[in-house]
Amino acid sequence: MNSSWHETDLAIGAQIAAELFDVLAAKTTDPPGVTRKAYGNGERIAHELISGVAAKAGAKAEYDAAGNLFLVMPGEDRSREILVGSHVDTVPHGGNFDGAAGVIAGIAAQAVFHAADRRPPFDLTVVALRAEESCWFPYSYVGSKTALGILDPAVPDSVKRIDTGKTLAEHMREAGFDPDAVKGGAHRVNSKRTIAYIEPHIEQAPILVLDNLPVGVVTGIRGSFRYRQAKCIGAYAHSGAMPREYRKDAVMATSDLIQGMDRFWDGMEAKSADLTVTFGELGTNPEHHGFSKVPGETHICVDIRSQEQETLSIAETRLHELVADIEKKRGVRFELGERTGSKPALMSGHLQEMLHAAAKRIGIEARTMASGAGHDASVFSLHGVPSAMLFIRNTDGSHNPDEAMVLADFNAALAVLVEMLSQPASAWPSTT
Repeated sequence: MNSSWHETDLAIGAQIAAELFDVLAAKTTDPPGVTRKAYGNGERIAHELISGVAAKAGAKAEYDAAGNLFLVMPGEDRSREILVGSHVDTVPHGGNFDGAAGVIAGIAAQAVFHAADRRPPFDLTVVALRAEESCWFPYSYVGSKTALGILDPAVPDSVKRIDTGKTLAEHMREAGFDPDAVKGGAHRVNSKRTIAYIEPHIEQAPILVLDNLPVGVVTGIRGSFRYRQAKCIGAYAHSGAMPREYRKDAVMATSDLIQGMDRFWDGMEAKSADLTVTFGELGTNPEHHGFSKVPGETHICVDIRSQEQETLSIAETRLHELVADIEKKRGVRFELGERTGSKPALMSGHLQEMLHAAAKRIGIEARTMASGAGHDASVFSLHGVPSAMLFIRNTDGSHNPDEAMVLADFNAALAVLVEMLSQPASAWPSTT
């Protein structure tokens, strides 16, 4: 390993991380996995654990008005800071690594600097953001939006946690934080002072596993457009009596749409466009469907993602073209319903180059790849903070108890992160 870091120092960080993962799993176990509810006991336990470890490396704990945790290790230049982190909440009975790996990577990096008696070029601030998993509060990115002061002021009093029925504001207040300040736009993260937001995270697909690589550098986080409550309306008829030319078969029409979008996806891939097309729900109406009936209605949901806004626009145009053609051909009617979505968020090219260079210097091969899932890094990127993500190989996906990140891969990511963080001030993006 061609690095300026002594292997003993890196080993100290790796050991601290291993112990943190073990203790965190034991203290938040909820068979068959772990559960750390947003603004709940598990999230609180995680914050206490990581704060205690960070304090031993000289990092000071700060909470913002929303309860996001910032663990600040002083750097050579105290006027600016680098944020490293993610979230520590989980889905119910989830895995121990989704989110937590990014926070623990930051804690371990601080431990490496402390063991080597070295300072990072700027303040190295590990951040544990609140409520990233929207399964608890049905609203995306509570933590990063409150950290930046951009949360819709109506949200704290209107969005409720699904298991308690209490509002986000009530949970904030019960935990000792200040929802009124949040509604007023109070924020801890200043884009003028923040050099970068770096989010290590387990990969949530098998690409790194298939490529036999420990880490990946993320180019962007895919945006999307979605139709969650789409329908195809045809006409019910007798399956034996109704001739084909008179049928208004909603299932056949829906199949045409799915296959048409799949062929479109093939064509876009041939052009090297970044795209995913998913019909995650598909069904007929159980109150009316029957074995001997031509189906007159389907429910579908459509989720189309890309890190390229132009590709999203082309895909949506094609979807509507197919809908019009199929309606005419099959005599049916599509009702797509409400459209939701998000903007693609490109990661900083400067920070990507720094990650690749760091990996190359220490002899680790890193793949370049997009992120299909959403992350807090997208919010930081879209609001002017240079952002980067470092994926860590992980078997069995995420949001399940079988997440299988091996510590050797985490240690490789830690080595890349520390090597990157050790670069002089001149190597980093400017905040002016």
